[in-house]
Order: sequence, then C-alpha cells, then structure tokens
Amino acid sequence: MRYAKWLAVVLLVIPTIAAAQLSAANQVLADVPFTFIVANAVMPLGQVIVQGAGTIDQALIVRSPGAKETVFAVASANEGKQTAAAYSLIFHKYGRRYFLAGIRVEGTRTVYSFKPTRFEAELIAQNVPVTEEVLRASLR
Repeated sequence: MRYAKWLAVVLLVIPTIAAAQLSAANQVLADVPFTFIVANAVMPLGQVIVQGAGTIDQALIVRSPGAKETVFAVASANEGKQTAAAYSLIFHKYGRRYFLAGIRVEGTRTVYSFKPTRFEAELIAQNVPVTEEVLRASLR
C-alpha cells in the first residue's frame, strides 16, 4: 500500500515537471535594451532567444540572432513562490552591468536560475548593491 501512494504521487508530479521544461522546440523571445553577461560571455543588446539545448533539461542556449552570438549555459530549475503570469527574463544589475540571473516560465512556478559568473561573484563579495530587472518575454 505504501508503494501505491508513492506511485500515485510520482504519476501526478511527472507531468507537471515535464510541462515546465524549456524544450528545444520552445523558444523564449525578448528584446533586451542593454548588453548583459551570461555564462561568462557578453551578449549584445537586441533580440535574445532562449531555448532548451536538447536532452539535458538544465542546458540552455542563449542566442542573439542579430549579432550572431550563441552561448550554452547551465541553469537549475527551481520552484518560485508564485505562478508566473508571463515568460520573463530576470537580470541582476550592479551599477551599469547586467547579468542574466533567471527565466520564469509562464503558467508555472518554475524558475531557471543561472549560477553567478566569476565577475558577478566578485561583485557580490564586494557587497556592490544589486537591483533586479525583469523583462517580459514571449514564447515563440
């Protein structure tokens, strides 16, 4: 009987997790009005597309088609406090520098979080004030 309860829980949770994944077919599109850093690479301002990198759930591709820049980044999927009303990109801002910190998935509590880069970790260690910028994105 104990195993039947666990089986029921697993069968209820797996579809929820699968629905929250960014697949290679799903592309999150946003217009970013500033340059930013993700995975130790500088991305130019303009249109940005984020999508899953294939079979690995936490591997994401961040690309800027206009500048022909592509970066592979590893993100961890976490549960946010509330359900996201829209797809959005979350940036940490230190002075005039922006770092891609996460992606919210519309209709879920899933937030993909990026590990701070070396440079961002240095800014954190120096107690540089940080603000959070959230840009609305759309699914393409």
